[in-house]
Amino acid sequence: MAFDNLNDREKQILYNLVSHYIKSADPVGSRIIANKFKMGISSATIRNTLQDLEEIGLVQQPHTSAGRIPTDMGYRVYVDYLVKPEMLSAQEEAKIRQTILKEGKGINEILGQTCKVLGEITNQLGVSIAPRFNSGILKRIDLIPVSDEKIMAVVVVESGLARTVIIEIETNISEKVLKDFEAALNERLAGLTLGVIKDSISDRLTSVKGDGRLIKLIVDSNDKIWTEERSEDFHIAGTDRLLSQPEFANVNAISEFLKIIEDGKILSDFLQNSKEEGIIITIGNESRINEIMNCSLVTTTYKVGNVSGSIGIVGPTRMPYSKLVSVVECAAKTITEALSGYQKS
Repeated sequence: MAFDNLNDREKQILYNLVSHYIKSADPVGSRIIANKFKMGISSATIRNTLQDLEEIGLVQQPHTSAGRIPTDMGYRVYVDYLVKPEMLSAQEEAKIRQTILKEGKGINEILGQTCKVLGEITNQLGVSIAPRFNSGILKRIDLIPVSDEKIMAVVVVESGLARTVIIEIETNISEKVLKDFEAALNERLAGLTLGVIKDSISDRLTSVKGDGRLIKLIVDSNDKIWTEERSEDFHIAGTDRLLSQPEFANVNAISEFLKIIEDGKILSDFLQNSKEEGIIITIGNESRINEIMNCSLVTTTYKVGNVSGSIGIVGPTRMPYSKLVSVVECAAKTITEALSGYQKS
């Protein structure tokens, strides 16, 4: 790692350059560092040090006559070794908690509000992904008649979280027959993960006695019952604030960025495929997603029992990482607290 070979002066100059660039969005020259940070060394010495940092790939010059800006590697060194998390103000923490913990809201509403408050506090794009029920362990399934032609299936996992699905039926089925079949389903399926159920439902219902129409209905509705809808999976907020930043002055860059954000699938899959715990900072091309190569992500997971989802912030690589880490951590802890209430219900 480039950091191991840096001396104290190089570390301090890199820290000062990145910190100033994050605030100003303007390339940083040696005179700015000398005048602003009062390091007790000459502008010429700082200029020579910047040249050394450029040679090892930590800073670059966007134009020959301009100052320097951090590279992705420079940001990585800054994030991993030089900067510390910035404490949230009491007002900021209270705003996050009050927004998320407000009573009388469902899961998707909580996640939508989380995105909103993340965007408002950081001026970046807030993102959230609903809990992944695939790994959830089935506590019970309830079959509730809604009308002569419709049944509502309520799938409850052990964390207490639930999702509902409306299933259409061709003919009316009596409530007793429905309840008997519901009991048979719970006897066979409770204690299994939804992923296992989805992959083996046909075999598990082979010897179940009951109305053949219901058995066929559940088998035919396999994907619908055990797999959450992606349209309800991904939430974003704060696009207007993000696009006001100078990095998005290029119309083509905006267009490509908006396409991937509006689609949601690529970003959602990227966040969910991470196996790491805690705060994850992905800088620039580390994401390997072409449309957001000039962006960074600060993300983490929240958990309710053995079910988890993701939240985070997307913005230019020139983002205040020290502040955003604390914002995301606070939001994740608060979401877990809010959703844990479902376990008691």
